[in-house]
Amino acid sequence: MALDAHGTPDGRAQLVTGDAVVLDLRPAGFATRVLALALDIAVQGLLLLGLILTVAAISDGVDQAATAAVSLLLMVLIMVGYPVAFETSTRGRSLGKMALGLRVVGADGSPERFRQALVRGLVGMIEIWSLSGVIALVTSLVDRNGRRVGDFAAGTLVVSERTRRTGQDQVPMPAHLAEWAAAAELSGLTPDTAAMARQYVLRFGELTPHARHEMGVRIADLVASQVGPPPPPGTTPPDYLAAVLAERRRREAERLTRARSAGTPPAQG
Repeated sequence: MALDAHGTPDGRAQLVTGDAVVLDLRPAGFATRVLALALDIAVQGLLLLGLILTVAAISDGVDQAATAAVSLLLMVLIMVGYPVAFETSTRGRSLGKMALGLRVVGADGSPERFRQALVRGLVGMIEIWSLSGVIALVTSLVDRNGRRVGDFAAGTLVVSERTRRTGQDQVPMPAHLAEWAAAAELSGLTPDTAAMARQYVLRFGELTPHARHEMGVRIADLVASQVGPPPPPGTTPPDYLAAVLAERRRREAERLTRARSAGTPPAQG
């Protein structure tokens, strides 16, 4: 499907994360990152305290060298394994980052990979635990994107994935596409793709011209692979996506209305 797109590649590259939560790679604020780190350290501190108490309780009559070796291994697992396991399984979020709405992504906006999480965890053991976090704090303050040494080594960036709610979160239907949208087949549109398109349309005004162009074409092509038929010639990606989303919302509202009238649970779709 060919769609006209506007924008010139003169802005900072801003990409979509793997699950389309963050649209413009907005680096997380320093205070927010510090608070998220403090929450994670508190959780790890509780785990370490539990480890110390457990070792103290079972150390009597047990070989001291073996106890020390096991204790060291478990400490490393807590300090390194905790962030690596969480960030890998949740695609870039630890408990602290979940609480503050942050996520670790690749420097190009791609989802954080296990290798990157492992590098961040290993370097973090030195710059955060061994050096009391001084190096991490200084590096984050100096770098304009707030990256610590582990981020440089892993090629990652901590971003804020929470979007601002203004109350104007309904996507309007472009009048010239209403007739096309009413006859379009939308059953193949997945919730993840719809969420991605919605974020793009709602935050269109915040994006640079380059981001509008690159992301608009990419997201429109993805939606077009799940929706048919193609829109009228000359339709721009923002109008196309807005029409699909507005029509999808209208049909969902109709289903809810029919379900309430019939006294049955609304159909999923």
